[in-house]
Amino acid sequence: MRKNANDRILIDDEKLEVSAEILRALAHPLRMRILAFIDRHGSINVNKIYNTLQLEQSITSQHLRILRVTGIVETEREGKYVMYKIAYDKVGESIAAIRRFIEDFEDFEGLEDL
Repeated sequence: MRKNANDRILIDDEKLEVSAEILRALAHPLRMRILAFIDRHGSINVNKIYNTLQLEQSITSQHLRILRVTGIVETEREGKYVMYKIAYDKVGESIAAIRRFIEDFEDFEGLEDL
């Protein structure tokens, strides 16, 4: 049974906001390139990232900060290096929240007019 568009949609606004922040962070091609590089290496330091990808250190650090603040990457100190790795659990939670939102939205009739 489909729900009517006048029914209340129960949405976890906090999870959706976090998911929106993650999507905004992922919407930049350079950040996607950095993430692909981190994904291939598992855990890697900023020097290796900017040297291998031939990026400016300051630009790399700015993009890593955005990825870190949104929780897409995590850091861990290994000696004198700060290592970056993808926080797959956080990204997975956001994908699940987005999927639930879409599924809830699809359950309503009359939304095609919105």
